[in-house]
Amino acid sequence: MLTLFSTPKPFEGHIGIIQRNALVSWRLLHPEADIILFGDEPGTQEVCQELGLRHEPDVERTEDGPPSVRSLFGRAQEISRYPILCYSNCDIILGQDFRRAVERVSQWAPRFLMVGRRWDADIIAPINFTVPDWERMLREFTLKTGFQRLYYNIDYFVFPKGLYDDVPPLAVGRRWWDQWTVWKAAAEKAPVVDATDVVVAVHQNHDYSSHPQGMEGVWHGEGSKRNFELAGGWRHLHTIEDATYHLTDHAILPQRLYWLAPARRSLRRVVKSGKDFSRVKLWHPFLDATRWFRHALGLRHANVRFAWKKSVRRHELDR
Repeated sequence: MLTLFSTPKPFEGHIGIIQRNALVSWRLLHPEADIILFGDEPGTQEVCQELGLRHEPDVERTEDGPPSVRSLFGRAQEISRYPILCYSNCDIILGQDFRRAVERVSQWAPRFLMVGRRWDADIIAPINFTVPDWERMLREFTLKTGFQRLYYNIDYFVFPKGLYDDVPPLAVGRRWWDQWTVWKAAAEKAPVVDATDVVVAVHQNHDYSSHPQGMEGVWHGEGSKRNFELAGGWRHLHTIEDATYHLTDHAILPQRLYWLAPARRSLRRVVKSGKDFSRVKLWHPFLDATRWFRHALGLRHANVRFAWKKSVRRHELDR
């Protein structure tokens, strides 16, 4: 079976609801599932007692405040009841497709890392897990209304005990630590398996009020900058694009072009820099200079459509 571990935010308001949803879904993965919550945020002890989870209140904190990856992964590997572990963010609902994927990959190789892209969905209320087909209903709702995020959004990590040692004090809940975790597995010569095709991991949308500066603070604040430095920069950051294998309904197949992922990242950074320069130095001045003329002709962004642009349904942060 599997040991899942995480570190929650306070069990208050909307975030409290979606964290409970996630934890109950983990509990339903298997009657003997081992679940550990780290930290002493308000409500954590009570939820652990209610759901029969293990509580580890003492955790190393980073300068920015969140728990450190070193503390979570190190302690979880020490006290895990099972040889296979999974760190998941505490807002991710996991179902039986996830359990089956873990079983297949863990039987396939003794050392591995399994990751996958998530689906973002708007869930604002407690899920009724007593409904026999709750999982099918949630899956249909998510696939119909939600968004599958891109390769750099990594919210769960399945690995065998002992894979992660010598972990730097990266901050959970800030950027880059997840991508370092994927790089570390590859550096340890463990196959990295992308389970996106068979696992619908549901990320329940929420705000970023836990940080004083909101999303901007989480993404670009001092904690994320420090994570980037501790990780060792771009050379030690991988995404799901770097996975060496991918899991399908019938097999675990090699990813032939995974070695191109670093070149893709470098190219994207160059393209983004070029776009930013062109937008600020060329496009915006052009729009300002021609605004009166365009408005006189009724040429506004809202009523202009370009035939060569494909309509791709994608999350606003991934466009």
